[in-house]
Amino acid sequence: MTLQQLKYVVAIADKGSINEAAKYLFISQPSLSNAIKDLEKEIKITIFTRTNRGIQISSEGAEFLGYARQVLQQSELLEQKYLSGMPAKQRFSVSTHHYLFAANAFVDLIKEFGGEEYEFTFRETKTYEVIDDVKNLRSEIGLIYLSDFNAPVIGKLLKESNLVFTELFTARPHVFLYKHHPLAQNKTITLEELEDYPCVSFEQGDQNSFYFSEEVLSTRSVKKSIKVSDRAAVVNMMIGVNAYTFSTGVFPEYLHGEDIVSIPLEADEKICVGTIIHKDTTLTHLGEIYLEALKRIAENLKNKVG
Repeated sequence: MTLQQLKYVVAIADKGSINEAAKYLFISQPSLSNAIKDLEKEIKITIFTRTNRGIQISSEGAEFLGYARQVLQQSELLEQKYLSGMPAKQRFSVSTHHYLFAANAFVDLIKEFGGEEYEFTFRETKTYEVIDDVKNLRSEIGLIYLSDFNAPVIGKLLKESNLVFTELFTARPHVFLYKHHPLAQNKTITLEELEDYPCVSFEQGDQNSFYFSEEVLSTRSVKKSIKVSDRAAVVNMMIGVNAYTFSTGVFPEYLHGEDIVSIPLEADEKICVGTIIHKDTTLTHLGEIYLEALKRIAENLKNKVG
């Protein structure tokens, strides 16, 4: 097994096609195909399956790909540090639900790191993709939530993916509303009071199962449902059509100045927010800085969201 073969595997996965990867790598398609076949034979697994639609990454291949990315990243850091004579550009990636506190911790990381060169990625995305990113080491840390409802399914998926969930804080669900919403002055809100208003939630793509929802009470039937893909759209819907969404109640003022308020929901539910990390890896220095930033924020939040 060589670094060159690992680069070939990553290029094919990123391009989604052996032909496109060959063009990118400036080698012939037969040479690339043969190199992958030799590697698969050596390590005794099938990395890519060939179909009429092109290539797909096998489950074993996805795990191999994650390790390949990690090895190549470390190799690049070594080359930059010891061969190029230039300081190594630091790279770090996080995948998360749409949590503002996660973004705030990311800002703290950048400030504390203070390097002249870096390439950091903060990816707000779907539940399944958060898990998949950390499983395949595209991201070092992921942030999701568990509840009594989704924990059996999500927990099984985490175990199969060799991921470990660690709690940051547990919160009661809150309703996020526009400050001029008819219910905005309530001290608490019931599900019955929300029946006639649109419910906004984040769409989950192909994995649009109740268990993968970013919001609690995902199995609840609603008259009006709006699916969105970004946080700004949630705010627009709340302000424009008196929609609402469920969340932890953390930092509502950061959503849209003071236009959005959060009110406790009268429901027997809990939201356990935490990190997921691959159990076979050790956090980098940047990962440790980010995790400490998350813990500091979580500690400050515990008295506010419990």
